Amino acid sequence: MESGPRGALVSQINVTPLVDVMLVLLIIFMVTAPIIQQGVQVSLPKVKAAAIPGKEEQFIVSITRDRQIYLNDTKLTAAALTEKLGAIARERPDREVFIRADEQVPYGDVIRTMAAIKAAGVENVGMVTEMPVGSGLAEDATE
Repeated sequence: MESGPRGALVSQINVTPLVDVMLVLLIIFMVTAPIIQQGVQVSLPKVKAAAIPGKEEQFIVSITRDRQIYLNDTKLTAAALTEKLGAIARERPDREVFIRADEQVPYGDVIRTMAAIKAAGVENVGMVTEMPVGSGLAEDATE
């Protein structure tokens, strides 16, 4: 504390420690944010294809190795998926839906999921794949 005019005390807050803590928190969030956005873990097949540029929030249907279906991060049944995507398609018929299926999922399960998406009225369906090692293109690509 310092003495001000006529001997009155003037107190000042030192903000340097606050700024230091905020910068550390900012760095921590910048490092952990990409990890949090990964979503459902699936092992994607390796295919060479060019990436499709993203425009807005994407709807990604994931099929895990144990045949569980997720819309983004929400677990759904095939009927619930059709219902939810039907509501989305009525709002925006031009929306795209991407399918991320584990490479161990049987072909029939992927096709049944695609049929559920098409039954909802979604016309634009893409498949998410992963680039083979050493291909020289981006790591994740869609076809």
